[in-house]
Amino acid sequence: MPEELVEKVAEAPAVGLEKAIDTSKEIQKTIVNQPQVKKARAYWKLLGPGLTTGAADDDPSGIATYSQTGAKFGFQLLWLAPFTFPFMAIVQEMCARIGLVTGRGLAANIRINYPKWVLYSCATLLFITNTINIGADLGAMSKATQLILPSFGFGFLVVGFTALSLILQIFTTYEKYAKYLKWLALILLAYVASVFFVKLDWGQIARATILPTVTFSKEQILLIAAVLGTTISPYLFFWQTSQEVEEEILEGKTTLEAREQSTAAEIKKMRIDVWSGMFLSNLVMYFIIVTVAATLFTAGITNIATAADAATALRPLAGQNAYLLFAAGIVGTGLLAVPVLAGSASYALSESLKWRSGLYRKLKSASAFYGVIIISMLIGLGINFLNIDPIKALLFSAVLNGLIAPVVLVLIVLISSNERIMGKRKNHPLVSILGWFITILMVVVGIALVASFIF
Repeated sequence: MPEELVEKVAEAPAVGLEKAIDTSKEIQKTIVNQPQVKKARAYWKLLGPGLTTGAADDDPSGIATYSQTGAKFGFQLLWLAPFTFPFMAIVQEMCARIGLVTGRGLAANIRINYPKWVLYSCATLLFITNTINIGADLGAMSKATQLILPSFGFGFLVVGFTALSLILQIFTTYEKYAKYLKWLALILLAYVASVFFVKLDWGQIARATILPTVTFSKEQILLIAAVLGTTISPYLFFWQTSQEVEEEILEGKTTLEAREQSTAAEIKKMRIDVWSGMFLSNLVMYFIIVTVAATLFTAGITNIATAADAATALRPLAGQNAYLLFAAGIVGTGLLAVPVLAGSASYALSESLKWRSGLYRKLKSASAFYGVIIISMLIGLGINFLNIDPIKALLFSAVLNGLIAPVVLVLIVLISSNERIMGKRKNHPLVSILGWFITILMVVVGIALVASFIF
């Protein structure tokens, strides 16, 4: 009897652990089989290029722009977030549809259907703009990391982030790489969470969201142009189109003929993906403006030079948690956006010059494509050691985006409306009208921006 008792006592922890494991498995099965959970998993599974494109739009440069908007004007320009959402989604949907229907990237479609000088001009300006943005983002990521880990040197961090980004792009398979980007997109929720650490007047916020107010001052025109250039950016156009093609190749459509056969189900899936991604992007823009307006603007802190400045200024006003979320978000969004910036520039140049392109290819089979990525990243890295004012760099980037975006938008609307190219998947007339409207609006804002500096 004593021996049996000792054995039972000895067995008790293991038996208890086994029962706990079996119980947890049963609970897990019950949760997984819930209809709501199944729907959520199915929804997450269909998200892809649209989600990562929308998330990449909120890069550290974008965060700096939204932070400046909230710090300079409080809630006054909050209406820009819901206003730009449908236009951004419609433009990206047109790009995605072009990729699905033609089986080619945007630059390849422009090369086939329009004069080469138009294509080469757009591709060159895109490379310059993206490279400047890469430099600004690498610097912002390094500064944000120093806020959390002050013992790390800036030079070490900026080189480290450059190397990490290049390794992921070059030596990781596209399937794994796409999954990394998809999960990184969730870091944006940090900016939604940060608003819960701030006291807010929701009535004032609601009025600013619904009722547009513009003073037409030089500073306000500049920020409106920057917000438009940040949300409706040329690099997103090229990336979205090419990623749709990459996804088709991943699904086994390795020939152009196979990729041209897009089904209604694929179009529907793409549409959900794109609108979800753009909604996340603009939701984050909205909450960044709200958080900064409620804290920095209210406290009279209106001069924000970088995203790291915004995080630092938030610390005494919104607390340690909001500060850490803001800083961590800069690093996460940079890791997501820098590869998109470098990749979109390489897609544009490679497709323009008929080089082999695609992240699904190995390094040796697409040397020029990966070479452009490496060159762009290294120039961006070098920018951080030239003591260039980050605000001037961002301004220059925004002005270039303002020059390129309307030209590329014209080509996107023309291609996606062309029955010869798109067949039955061409634009609905209303989509074309909205596409032309945002194109004209960006031209007007660009002219207003230039005029504000001249007069």
